[in-house]
Amino acid sequence: MGLALAGGGPLGAIYEIGALCALEEAVSGLDLNALGGYVGVSAGGFIAAGLANGMTARQLCTSFIENEGPSEDIIQPGLFNRPALGEYARRLAALPGLMAQAGFGYVFERWPLLAALERLGRALPTGLFSNAALESQLRRVFSASGRSNDFRRLSRRLVLVATDLDSGQAAPFGLPGWDHVPISEAVAASAALPGMFPPVAIAGRWYVDGALKKTLHAGVLLDMGMDLVLCLNPLVPFDGTHSHHHVLGSAAEPIPHLVDGGLPVVLSQTFRSLVHSRLELGLRGYDRSHPGTDVVLFEPDHRDPELFLANTFGYSQRRRLAEHAYQRTRADLRSRRSVLGATFARHGLHLDDAVLDDEHRMLIKRRRRGGTRAARALRRLDEVLNDLDHALAARARRA
Repeated sequence: MGLALAGGGPLGAIYEIGALCALEEAVSGLDLNALGGYVGVSAGGFIAAGLANGMTARQLCTSFIENEGPSEDIIQPGLFNRPALGEYARRLAALPGLMAQAGFGYVFERWPLLAALERLGRALPTGLFSNAALESQLRRVFSASGRSNDFRRLSRRLVLVATDLDSGQAAPFGLPGWDHVPISEAVAASAALPGMFPPVAIAGRWYVDGALKKTLHAGVLLDMGMDLVLCLNPLVPFDGTHSHHHVLGSAAEPIPHLVDGGLPVVLSQTFRSLVHSRLELGLRGYDRSHPGTDVVLFEPDHRDPELFLANTFGYSQRRRLAEHAYQRTRADLRSRRSVLGATFARHGLHLDDAVLDDEHRMLIKRRRRGGTRAARALRRLDEVLNDLDHALAARARRA
């Protein structure tokens, strides 16, 4: 069995931790620390590296979501928003020379104005926030007793994918020839989203976010001969055509069309749609190239506004969002109980109905579930109908 985790900033990591906790609880026989292989991209790389190092999903929740436990394991919110002062200084130091080049070219060599301004563009920082502090803390996390920051010392195969900025090719850190790089550096490189974080220099090359090539990179696991690959993708486009409850902005003022949310919402929907279309294309390709492998995808409900409206790089609502991801994944398992039960059974796993149907289970124990008895009954009815719909669709495909 293998696990493929996509990216999505801190929000993506929050969703994946909540979802993984739900999966490990509800799927009997699933040990997320004893899989045959792990592949992570961007924020998913941190989660994959933690699991491959023996950290349980609950431990990741404690350190990343609740900020509790041993100090060396805690990932503080401030690690994500420290200004890239070194990058600012380097670009500022280059500005006088660039201004001289642009002025000379414009006046004496008749450069077009846009060409001169483009030369000045080299003074702009390549990222707003530094990834140095995060990399340093990850080095501490993976260097703790019983763990390793060295791919070659892990008992499980771990692959963290970045993108070579100069060639545009995928860099599969952890595979032979790529496994000499420290895991913490590979995570930082894989998560270096252009514009947010500067490219990461490793052995004279510059690397950025691995999602620039593919959303999941699950093919790495398929090529290892996995029989079952579990995939988690946090970012999905929102389908507002079937939901009349989403709210953009004021909690009292529903906005029925995403365009009314302004540029940030439009850009978010556009980015998510592009990322998800690549994911769908990749999954169809896996069906053709590896027909003997079961690939099971978990992601947020496209009709659920909770994660769509959350700030991708926000961290302040992590407890609420992790609890939401946990509960929605449990609901997804119930909604696909028949189909997933049959798939998991082929690999010695089974869904624990007692766990799934326990309405009192929570991820964050301090939070209390809301909702009336009638609302819970309606949700359960909706899940049963969805389960029937998935089962009929699967039967139709087989026919």
